[in-house]
Amino acid sequence: MLARQIATFAVVGAVNTAVYYGLYLFFLHWLPYLGAHLLAFALSMIGSFFLNARFTYRTRPTWRKFLLFPLTNATNFLVTTVGVYVIVDVLHASSRFAPLLASAAAIPVTFVVSRRIMLPAAGPVTGDRPRIPV
Repeated sequence: MLARQIATFAVVGAVNTAVYYGLYLFFLHWLPYLGAHLLAFALSMIGSFFLNARFTYRTRPTWRKFLLFPLTNATNFLVTTVGVYVIVDVLHASSRFAPLLASAAAIPVTFVVSRRIMLPAAGPVTGDRPRIPV
């Protein structure tokens, strides 16, 4: 099951990245690169939630999961935003390709955290991992 989830997550991630990048390029015509990044990221994250719920984790989307899902992307958001900034403003590379490079580092973290949100462990939690009541 985990192997199927990883493979499906990769496909959904590729689709989501293409959607994000298309939106980023579209918004780049009217917004500065960080504004285009923020708006494209938010819209693609909504699509990612529904695609992952349906195809990756085969779980029913709920308001609770939907509201928690952005938290799973917090690290992804931070890594990609800092990455885009560093690539464009520090390294002086093109703003057209910066998001693709920056997003690569955040993919594994996003899988682990989104799986935790979409498929919460049943029963009591063991070990040192505290359960956050919601």
